Amino acid sequence: MLIKLVTAAAVVMAAVVGAGFMILTAPAVGAPTLNATAGQAQTVGALFTLTRTGALASHFCTASVVDSPSGDLVLTAAHCVSSHSVGAVAFVPDYSNGHMPYGIWMVTQVIVNQAWSSAADPDDDFAFLVVSQRDSKASVEQFTGGETIQTGTPPGRKVKVAGYPDGAGTMISCINNAMAYSPTQFVFDCGGFEDGTSGSPLLAGISTPGSPGIVIGVIGGFQQGGDTPAVSYAARFSTDMAALYKTAIAAAGS
Repeated sequence: MLIKLVTAAAVVMAAVVGAGFMILTAPAVGAPTLNATAGQAQTVGALFTLTRTGALASHFCTASVVDSPSGDLVLTAAHCVSSHSVGAVAFVPDYSNGHMPYGIWMVTQVIVNQAWSSAADPDDDFAFLVVSQRDSKASVEQFTGGETIQTGTPPGRKVKVAGYPDGAGTMISCINNAMAYSPTQFVFDCGGFEDGTSGSPLLAGISTPGSPGIVIGVIGGFQQGGDTPAVSYAARFSTDMAALYKTAIAAAGS
């Protein structure tokens, strides 16, 4: 299976399977003030803590399925999983008020960048999770599809951001432009992105019917994603993300 790691100018097949090329442009448009509404994105799900008996407890962050050879990689913010143990967290894609169309997926591995694990660098506030479903050999990507990862994206790209505020039973989403906060961080203006939406993907390419989208960042980074619900931040994916993605692919196997 080909996996897609996309730079701003080229499509790079990260599993050493050849390369393609396409030009991606970004609209240079301002970001008006908006508010999130109820959303739906089947690659996006909630991260839950588990009870001692293994049942779902409460959700605390957001994550999304990314394309990989094994089909079992999920992307979130590194700060979301820093204080949680493997085996005590589950991913539920497209969760809505107790409805779980694709089931519950246990987190079996957490992969973070060395710059994050040593110094919690906000420019490396992203993590990959390897997930599996009990008594099943199927991969989560078989059900949800997988987002393409893009590095080196310039600011100004229109994105859809979807996530799960703490205490909410359903997903929210908002479409706006990912603008530059700093050379290494995006800023995304839209009300409603409270605690729990950390890890929410910034999805470009949403106008293509049936496409899971192109993820260019996840809510996190500066202020661990933002101190107010109306302004969110995300580290811009760079070479560190590309390297971590390849590490995660190797860890997950095929």
